Amino acid sequence: MASVTITYARAFADAILDAHFDSARALREAQAVAQLVSQSRELRDVWETPAIPPQQKRAVLDAIVAREGISGLVRNFIAVLIDHRRTRFLAPIVEQFELELDRRMGFAEAEITSARELSETERRALESQVEKLTGKKVRARYLQNASLLGGAVVQTGSTIYDGSVKGQLERIREQLAAG
Repeated sequence: MASVTITYARAFADAILDAHFDSARALREAQAVAQLVSQSRELRDVWETPAIPPQQKRAVLDAIVAREGISGLVRNFIAVLIDHRRTRFLAPIVEQFELELDRRMGFAEAEITSARELSETERRALESQVEKLTGKKVRARYLQNASLLGGAVVQTGSTIYDGSVKGQLERIREQLAAG
């Protein structure tokens, strides 16, 4: 499945960027269609049933496009998924598409967990530090976990930077146990 999602996500990103189309709009529209599919068992059944001809599936797509105001590029991409019987991969393809756009535009996703709500000044300072560490612009998502006691834990991709009080106490405990 990973190769399918990556292949289609990269091709979609190529098409969007080559057409100089608003990538944020394309992402929003693709996410909206993926959400419709995830919420409608009937729509999934229509698009995934081999007995229904592709032109009828595309007619359903065109009705959705007209109702939701979806662009032609996004419509055509979904039509390709329909024609190649890949609609069951739509949600992971859209997720991978977002990651691909971020990579190409020099963004890094960061999940920042702190013990308390951070002020805007603290958020900007933390994001600036993460940008220096990664060499990329950061899109941060903030979470709270009171068990951290203080500080923050930042995860970008598979890398974790633990600046929490809980993490510091754990490192001290390990040093005392080893020494």
